[in-house]
Amino acid sequence: MLLRLPTSVSEARGHLAEGAVPIGGATLVWATWQRDGFPAQAMSLRELPEANVLGREELGGAVVLHRIDERVPEVLRQAAGSVGTGAVRRAATVGGNLAGSSLRCLLPAALVLEARATVLTADGVYETDFAEVLAKRPVLLSLRWRTPVASAYRKLPGEPGGPPPLVVASALHALGGDRYRLCVAVRDGYEVLSESTECGADPREPLRALRATPVGEVAGAWETVRSQVVELTGR
Repeated sequence: MLLRLPTSVSEARGHLAEGAVPIGGATLVWATWQRDGFPAQAMSLRELPEANVLGREELGGAVVLHRIDERVPEVLRQAAGSVGTGAVRRAATVGGNLAGSSLRCLLPAALVLEARATVLTADGVYETDFAEVLAKRPVLLSLRWRTPVASAYRKLPGEPGGPPPLVVASALHALGGDRYRLCVAVRDGYEVLSESTECGADPREPLRALRATPVGEVAGAWETVRSQVVELTGR
């Protein structure tokens, strides 16, 4: 297997056009390759500057999870810190988790931040939403978002060997004056549900709205949703 390490977007596009398979930390694909055979070419973005940004409102797809720190919103930092073991977080990448994993531990955080994805294909670079990222699984160059007023994240205890544990993420975005948009996402098994509602400082308003949505119907998640809404709207 030939490993490509592009240092520019044009190089990366060329390798994709030649059939190179994207690879990050290989935490998800190595066992599959050992079983089914290795590709002729693989491509890592670890040398590509656009995929290694880490700032207040942007995060590169090649950034490994253990590097994600207080520069990003709390919900995203906590989500990254909850993934696997320390060894996994030192190898797993943002792009691999969001575009290459069925667990998608970072997805609830990305959704409540209302993040947009910059993706790479053999035809070029463009910005899109996460519906397309999940459906097409393109190469993820980076995420961008606007800093929320506050955010929260919790992964509930799960059964050993059972389905993925419930995850609840939320973020409060300023709209102007005393109005806000509250975004909540819940990972239930392998499915991620998200909802948003406009609100003020009274938590009863968004709680009533969210209770009537699919997010409010997820078994075992509502108490965490409620506590996060109360915490965020009370700031």
